[in-house]
Amino acid sequence: MRAVHFGAGNIGRGFVGLLLHEAGYEVVFADVADALISQLAAADSYEVHEVGDNPAAKTVDGFRALNSGTQEAAVVEEISTADVVTTAVGPHILKFVAPVIARGLAARKASLPPLQVMACENAINATDILREEVRAAWDESAGDLDAVAVFANTAVDRIVPNQAPGQGLDVTVETFHEWVIDRTPFGGNAPVIPGATFVDELGPYIERKLFTVNTGHASAAYFGYAAGLEKISDAMADPAVAAKVRAVLDETKALLVGKHGFDEAEQEAYVQKILSRFTNPHLPDTVVRVGRAPLRKLSRHERFVGPAAELAERGETPVALLGAMSAALRFDDPADDEAKELAETLATLDAAEATQKITGIAPEHPLYAGVLRLVTDRKAEL
Repeated sequence: MRAVHFGAGNIGRGFVGLLLHEAGYEVVFADVADALISQLAAADSYEVHEVGDNPAAKTVDGFRALNSGTQEAAVVEEISTADVVTTAVGPHILKFVAPVIARGLAARKASLPPLQVMACENAINATDILREEVRAAWDESAGDLDAVAVFANTAVDRIVPNQAPGQGLDVTVETFHEWVIDRTPFGGNAPVIPGATFVDELGPYIERKLFTVNTGHASAAYFGYAAGLEKISDAMADPAVAAKVRAVLDETKALLVGKHGFDEAEQEAYVQKILSRFTNPHLPDTVVRVGRAPLRKLSRHERFVGPAAELAERGETPVALLGAMSAALRFDDPADDEAKELAETLATLDAAEATQKITGIAPEHPLYAGVLRLVTDRKAEL
């Protein structure tokens, strides 16, 4: 069995690539980072160091690596005979890998089973995004795209911090991981990946992860940044910050239980597990790294505005989530391009324009007044 994986970074090597390797796949890494690909191509193996409860070191070997920019034809050939294609490149990069996947699919022989395609990104229904990009690049003369590929959405969760200098290809990750895959598109022929969980309805699990892990992680980053703390574990060790993060997750827990019917005790246990992960002192994750890209994190269907809007629509006032959004508006790391763009937006637009541009919330929405106050207050400080 062979899997072509786009994205040879820390998530690719330390999570998706590892689980595919453990499932028995020969993994072919594809990336445009030439130095990284050259290093992988020259290596026989690398180590994944899991830190936290029950730490372990796992060896990944038997892989190959290709530069998808300079060796595109070779990547296309690999896809044409592969069993699985996965990505961990970032949602905004999917449009760039889609044409290569489309070419590989067009080159597949009719005798082969459909290629199983899964985007493992930090975005809701990322595989749907990838499928539409592949369809946009698809040559209709090659036949029916749906006959040669199966696209399945996934939800992925593993904290992979910035790596220590000089670590090379080895990756340090937390011991916890979750890869949830929608089994329904496979029609009874789902891939066998022991480290993954297959479910019949993925949507609730995607939102559970996004509105618990991502919302909580970013909340810890922005509250910690405001408190002048360096690491996420430092932030969670601060009682005031930890209380604010807990209040945010109480609000998202209420939404998830009410919307999806999760058992309240099970969701509380999930919240407790997530909070314990944030306190892991073995993960040197900084508030600056986790807080980067505040504009994306404050956008309409992301980790703050998404659940806050739904709570407002249900007649609830998301006080804690609004507090986290207020902290995000004050994230001004000078090394972060989005933080600089956020500051410029706040400085140059009036409060109403900035509110709609940053959050996508319209004036008629029940959340609008609360967000407008946050923006107005932040503008007054500039």
